[in-house]
Amino acid sequence: MHSMTDALLARVRKLLAKAEDPACTPAEAEAFTAKATELIAKYGVDQALLAAEDPALAPVGDRVVVLDPPYALDKAGLLAAVAVPLRCRVVRRDEDGVQVHLFGHGADLECVELIFTSLLVQAAHGLSATPVPAREHPAAFRRSWLAGFAQAIGGRLRKAEQAAEVATPGAALVLVRRMDLVEQRMAEAYPHLRTAGRRRLAGRGLKQGYAAGQAASLGGASPLTS
Repeated sequence: MHSMTDALLARVRKLLAKAEDPACTPAEAEAFTAKATELIAKYGVDQALLAAEDPALAPVGDRVVVLDPPYALDKAGLLAAVAVPLRCRVVRRDEDGVQVHLFGHGADLECVELIFTSLLVQAAHGLSATPVPAREHPAAFRRSWLAGFAQAIGGRLRKAEQAAEVATPGAALVLVRRMDLVEQRMAEAYPHLRTAGRRRLAGRGLKQGYAAGQAASLGGASPLTS
């Protein structure tokens, strides 16, 4: 596995710190966030091309993420929204709480962990700053808010990854081959997977959560605790 270089990691974190600065204007925050996302996407594509020359450089790995309550299922949805655009696969295991088993190449798993950890913090801050409307059940509202947040994040990451792929000749075929290996590894571990049913959310926080996800920075360092 190739670890993200210290220089690149420092640059990404610096951009994200600027985006999260309260003194930063919305336009400046969006610019800093877009650049950080672009760097992460390009890093993933570059690592894929290097591994195509020597597959031993990037074997398919996996890791299990344990998600604590409250809103563990909603955190799992956010993790999937980050992981899938970054070429990882997700299996939710509801045993001893909610666990998510991630499969992917090392560089991609590393990026997922970096972005997801930050987004949990930002989601916690966003939820605490968003008043629950009158006559709305707090838990239902917050679940729908988190669903909107995850939806926005997934769309932004897909857009960044697609742009990085288009800008790199020969990347598309390499990335398809990498995904085939990830799918194979997941199928070996879970030969009888079933698709979970779609969740029905009663809250009316989707729009506000989506707006928060559109403005969120993509990086950081601590888990959601509320």
